[in-house]
Amino acid sequence: MMNKYISICRLFLVIITISIFFTACKKKNYIVYYQKVNEIDSIYRIAHNPKLAVEKYKKLFEEYKPKNQERINEYETYIVLADHYNIDFGDKKSLKKLILLKAEQGGNCREYYSLFKKYGIDSADVKEQISDWKKNLNQRLIDSFTVAMKRDQEGRPIDTALAQKNVMKNARLLLWTFKKYGYPTPQKMGAMGHKDTFFAMTTFLTHMNETKEYYPQIKTKLYEYVKSGDCPPRDYVLMIDNPAFLADKERIYGFNPGVSTDSAKINRNRKSIGLPSLKHTNLIIKDSSKPIWELLKNVK
Repeated sequence: MMNKYISICRLFLVIITISIFFTACKKKNYIVYYQKVNEIDSIYRIAHNPKLAVEKYKKLFEEYKPKNQERINEYETYIVLADHYNIDFGDKKSLKKLILLKAEQGGNCREYYSLFKKYGIDSADVKEQISDWKKNLNQRLIDSFTVAMKRDQEGRPIDTALAQKNVMKNARLLLWTFKKYGYPTPQKMGAMGHKDTFFAMTTFLTHMNETKEYYPQIKTKLYEYVKSGDCPPRDYVLMIDNPAFLADKERIYGFNPGVSTDSAKINRNRKSIGLPSLKHTNLIIKDSSKPIWELLKNVK
């Protein structure tokens, strides 16, 4: 009887251990991450409480691997503000993350050389880290999407037959990439292809709705990649809204004053996918033309 009881206890412990393991291994939903970034950014940008924003960013980046989204630039904002307030942000370890995030966006980090030097990283170290990162990029993806990006523009806007033929080829390439490598992120292929070909994934994806055959599959997969943190919500949203935009109809996530005045509904939709509100977005766009150092002038 005692042996049976011990066996049951052991089985129970095994089940609990497995449950804890799978819970720990469960992938983070990055839509939640983007929503939290928007909340924290509003604390910094709208409520003008940057020190509180730094503290909240620090907790967020302990839970999620940081992104550094276009315009909002949450990770570099966090580091610059943390340095300004003498708040521990991880020094070299975090700065090396920033170097790679900027490299993925096609940057060389020159604007941060003085900050890096303060923490013992010189310009040669930065260049070496970026060079080593480039060596490990997926050359097959770089080759494929260099061709695909050029093909995406061929025939537009005059030769519609050629453009349609090309978008079908690119849709098949995209689905093949999903199956073989996952989403073609900048971490895998950088921001630039051969002969300075820019990987304009935003524009590339907006053309995917031109193929009825493949669009549903691409749409479903992209939503999964938004949740995994691989595809920026903005790229997904623009792909979804593009047909309505071209037809001058009401969009789900965008806003066209000539078509819809229901900004509250659109803001709810935007929040559900991880985008900031319309008003918040306008502030981000306005500030994006200024270097972050200039924004620090108003920080106390």
